[in-house]
Amino acid sequence: MPGKAGQRRPASPSLASAQRARLACASARRARVEGAQRPAPGWLLRARSGLQAASGRLDALAGEGSELLGVGGRGFGAAMEAVNQLASTGTFRAVKEPLAFLRALEWLFAIFAFATCGGYSGGLRLSVDCANKSESDLSIDIAFAYPFRLHQVNFDAPTCEGKRRETLSLIGDFSSSAEFFVTIAVFAFLYSLAATVVYIFFQNKYRENNRGPLIDFIVTVVFSFLWLVGSSAWAKGLSDVKVATDPDEVLLLMSACKQQSNKCMPVRSPVMSSLNTSVVFGFLNFILWAGNIWFVFKETGWHSSGQRHPPDTMEKQSSSYNQGGYNQDNYGPTGGYNQPAGFGQQANYGQVGEYGQQQSYNQSGPTSFANQI
Repeated sequence: MPGKAGQRRPASPSLASAQRARLACASARRARVEGAQRPAPGWLLRARSGLQAASGRLDALAGEGSELLGVGGRGFGAAMEAVNQLASTGTFRAVKEPLAFLRALEWLFAIFAFATCGGYSGGLRLSVDCANKSESDLSIDIAFAYPFRLHQVNFDAPTCEGKRRETLSLIGDFSSSAEFFVTIAVFAFLYSLAATVVYIFFQNKYRENNRGPLIDFIVTVVFSFLWLVGSSAWAKGLSDVKVATDPDEVLLLMSACKQQSNKCMPVRSPVMSSLNTSVVFGFLNFILWAGNIWFVFKETGWHSSGQRHPPDTMEKQSSSYNQGGYNQDNYGPTGGYNQPAGFGQQANYGQVGEYGQQQSYNQSGPTSFANQI
C-alpha cells in the first residue's frame, strides 16, 4: 500500500531513458575502440590505397591543366594585344574614302559572283508513257552542275520496244565561259582583299612613291576589261545552257518520243535563278571596277602632273613689272632713274609710269643712287 515505510518507489521514466542512453554511449565507445584495435580487411586497404593514388593523380593533372590554361591565357592575351596594336596602327578611316570603299564592295561582289556560278547544281525530270504501260518510265532524272560539260551528262530512257533502254547524253560543252568567269571572280576577290589591306595598314608606303598607284591603276583597268568580257561570255554561255537543258529539247533526243503512240512530257524544269544572279553580279563588278578607275587614277602621278596650275596673276604682274619697269630703256631718259643725280636734287621717282600706276621708285631711288656713287 502506498505510504508504508520501507517500500521502494519505482524509477521515473526520464531516469530510465537517461540510463539507457548512457549504456548505449558506453557500448558505442567500446565498439569504436575494438574496431580501431581490430585490423582492417585487405580489400578495404587496397581500395583505400587506390583512392589515395587516384586522388594524387587528379591533383597532378589539375596542376598541369592550370599551367596549360595559364600559358594559353597568356598566349591569347598576347595575340589580342598584337591584334589591337595592328588595328591601332591601321587607318580605318581609309574605308570611308571612295577608293577603299569601292575595293571592299568589289571584294564582296566577287564572292557573290563565283559562289552563285561555281556552286550551282540543278536537274530536270522527264516522263515517258509508252503504249505498253509496263515499258513506261514516268521519272527520268537528269542532273548537271558546274562547269556545265553537258556532253558528259548521261541518262537512260526507255525505247518503248520491249525492255530495251537507250543511253543518251545532253548536248554542249559550256565549261570554258563558266570557268573563265569564275577564275576572274576568284582573282578579283584576292586582289581586292590585298588592296584593301594595303589601303588600311600600309597607306603611307602606298603613297610614298608613284609605283604603287600606277600598278593599282593598271590592274584596275585590266580587271575592268576582264569583267566585261567574262560577264558577256558567261551570259551567252548561260543562254546556251538553258537551251540545252530545256526539257522539250531533251525529249527530242529520245527515240520513244518520236512515235505518236507514246506520250512524253516534262515533269520538272531546272531552276536557273542563281545562274541569272551570277550574270547580274558579273556586270555589277564591271561597273564597280570601271568606276574605280578614276579614283585610282587620282592617286597616280599622271593626275598630279596634269593639275599643275600656271603662275598666279599677281606673279605675272610682278614679273612683267620687274622686266619692264627696271630694265626697259624707256625708263632711263624719261624717269631719270638710270641717270646720275645730285644728292640734293630731287629725282622724279614719284612720277606716274607708263603702266598708269604709281611706281615705288622713291623707296629704291636712294639705294640706286648710293650704288651709282
